[in-house]
Parts: sequence; structure tokens; C-alpha cells
Amino acid sequence: MIIRGIAFTEKGRQWGGVLGFPVDRGVPVMQWVREYFDSCDALLFIGACGIAVRAVAPLLKDKTTDPAVVVMDEEARHVIPLLSGHIGGANALAREIALKTGAETVLTTATDLRGMTAADTWAAEHGCAIENPAAIRAVSAFQLAGGQPGVAITEREIAPPFPVTLYLRPRTLTLGAGCRRDTDPEAFEAKARAFLKECGVSLLSVKALATIDVKREEKAFLRFCEKYRFPLRAYSAQELKAVPGCFSHSDFVEKTVGVDNVCERAAAAEGGRLLTGKTVMDGVTFALAGDENT
Repeated sequence: MIIRGIAFTEKGRQWGGVLGFPVDRGVPVMQWVREYFDSCDALLFIGACGIAVRAVAPLLKDKTTDPAVVVMDEEARHVIPLLSGHIGGANALAREIALKTGAETVLTTATDLRGMTAADTWAAEHGCAIENPAAIRAVSAFQLAGGQPGVAITEREIAPPFPVTLYLRPRTLTLGAGCRRDTDPEAFEAKARAFLKECGVSLLSVKALATIDVKREEKAFLRFCEKYRFPLRAYSAQELKAVPGCFSHSDFVEKTVGVDNVCERAAAAEGGRLLTGKTVMDGVTFALAGDENT
């Protein structure tokens, strides 16, 4: 977890040594927030809540992607998770800070106050993406009323099994891909989404895009990974040749890049079984591998 702090007094800045992550001082707060809001998992403000609220407000986008925001006073009397308490881990971070500083954690989320594990907290702790975050409120309300929350934990696109269903997507799948040089990024994304739809799986269950190393700078791959926030795994021809299993063979591909198949071998190199073999879509090839929960 990448954490950055800012303090407005020297006493506040000194907590950085206790906390174990950088705490800046003397930087204009709006400049600081713009620099770290998208690059950090969590931001700690050692100072007034009002400063933190005004600083982050213009940058807020979505509860599933915004970083955790936590506030602590310079005396370390109270530590308050302000933003992304569950999905972003602000509540958990506040507890960790409290243990290190002796501060009292001030929680305001209803499930935590009642000692319940919220569905979105469980998702974050188990590496699941949330397909429909708009359903979190309804599911939590049902849980707080004493009911059993309607949660579906699956990579597969399925019909809603409950009146209100929160879909949690385990990140277990690897999308293997090959393409012509300088493939249009938007066209690649459209084809990738179409391929996954044909496979009946959610894009949110993809944990990585895998290919051969000569394609590691392919703009279409880089933009796709950046947009959906998963890594690009690039393997050498020798590494792909060493992947165990039965794969489709292409003399042309072998002559061009030194291995008979890229998409299938790259997908399988990340582990798990091959779920969907080589699929050609107008100059782009895809394959899917992984260990599904369903």
C-alpha cells in the first residue's frame, strides 16, 4: 500500500518516523494533493478535517477508485477515516495508525460500529473487484436490518440470484494477447471486451494482460492495462516455449517471433488452466486462462 502524509506543523511532521511512511510539510496542500491523489493508495492529513475535505473534494471520482483519506490531529488524540473506508481501506489504515500512535480511532460507518464485516470490506480484503458499486448501499442496509446480504462471488456473468445482488469479481483470469504492430488502442479494447463477453466472464476478473516481450511497448496493450489497472506481463520466446501444455501451432508466428503461439502460452504462463483457446479477431488474437471460482 503506497501511503503519503502531509502535516501543517513541525510536531505533525515528526509522526512520520513513527508511522513509517513519508510525511511532507511546507508544500501547498492543493499542489500536494494533485501530485499524490492518483499515485497513492492512501493519503493522511495531520491537521484539521476541513483542510482535508476542501483539498480532496475537487478530485473525487468514484468510491471504487478514490484513495483512502485519513485525518489525524497533531497530538495523535484521534484518527478519522474520511474517504474510502471500506474499499480503499481507510478504516483499516486508521486502526493501524492508532496502534502506532496511541490515537483513538473514530469510525462512522454503521457496519463497523455494529461489529459487522461489510460486503465491500470483504471484497477489498479478498482481492475482489465490485461490478456494481451502486448496489452496496442497498445490500448494506439489508445486512444492517438483520437480513442476509445478496452477494455473488463469481467471474462469470450470471442472472441476478437475489432481488438485490452485489457482484464481486475475483481477479483470477489472465488475458493472453497478440496483435499486429501499432494496433489502434480503441479497436483493441473493443475486441478484448467482445472476446471476454463471448467467454461469459467479467472484465473485472482479469488480473493481467500477458504477451511476448517484443510487444511490451505496444501502445494498445499499455493503454488497456493503464485504463483497467492491471499489469502487462511480457515473456520471452524461450519462456513461452517452456510453458507446459498443448497449444495451437502457427508456423508464421514461430518464424516471426520465435515461438509457435503467443496468446495461449502467455495466458497459461500466469498459471491456471486454459479456459478459452486462441481466438482470432481481425489482426488480434486472444486466449484466456485461470482458476475460476465457479
